[in-house]
Amino acid sequence: MAWWNRTKKNIEDQQQREIPDGLFLKCSGCGYIIYKRELEENLYTCPECSKHARIGSEEYIEILIDAGTWNETDDNMVSTDPLEFVDQHPYSVKLERAQKKTGLNDAIRIGTGSTNGIRIALAVMDFSFVGGSMGSVVGEKFTRAADLARKERMPFVAVTASGGARMMESAISLMQMAKTSVALSQLADARVPYITILTHPTTGGVTASFGMLGDITLAEPGALIGFAGPRVIEQTIKKRLPEGFQQSEFLQDHGFVDHIVHRKELKETLTRVLGLLPVPEVGK
Repeated sequence: MAWWNRTKKNIEDQQQREIPDGLFLKCSGCGYIIYKRELEENLYTCPECSKHARIGSEEYIEILIDAGTWNETDDNMVSTDPLEFVDQHPYSVKLERAQKKTGLNDAIRIGTGSTNGIRIALAVMDFSFVGGSMGSVVGEKFTRAADLARKERMPFVAVTASGGARMMESAISLMQMAKTSVALSQLADARVPYITILTHPTTGGVTASFGMLGDITLAEPGALIGFAGPRVIEQTIKKRLPEGFQQSEFLQDHGFVDHIVHRKELKETLTRVLGLLPVPEVGK
């Protein structure tokens, strides 16, 4: 009984201590319990099963771009509300809330920087802003980044994360698929390399346009990549889809993805790919 009393007291004392929220996290893939700082140092990937947690544009910029070389452009560009769209709340209110919550002005950031000394133009989507949906600002900023890469003859890299077109902008949103594809066609005519890095999830209009137009297509492990969702496809074709359908591994097996890259190896892999794709000088 003396042992039990001591043990019970130790338990009660421990329960009374203040433990910061989120100190330990549980992997949604394998259930492994990991210290939050360890997860951050592991670039938000599980050390047991390698499941990649979703991260934002700031983290991808830190992973891919050499310290002190990032120069963001057009960061003040914001969407308007041309249709005065209202569902549960006005679109303008949703935009204000998303901007306040994320600290971003829209679902994409663009700029230039160096990756292991190689200067590139970079476009990084951020799923935290209205589900990474593609509206007029996403299309315009992506096009400007592609145009800059073409004019200055530097490789263009895009990191995608999107739930699809932004329905609150209707046809204006759908037009961005054609707009971005034309910009990439011009980039291809100039023989400037374009590399895509597909992350979880990449769906809808982004997949149907600039997500799948890379000269080299890289993807993170286990990323959901597709146009329509699996349930919609099954209801349409009246068949059950194969196991792992729309995951990056399945797409690699069927020729839609060139290489699956662990996040910790992303920068070095990108550097090797860039070394294989020479950029012609201006005027050639």
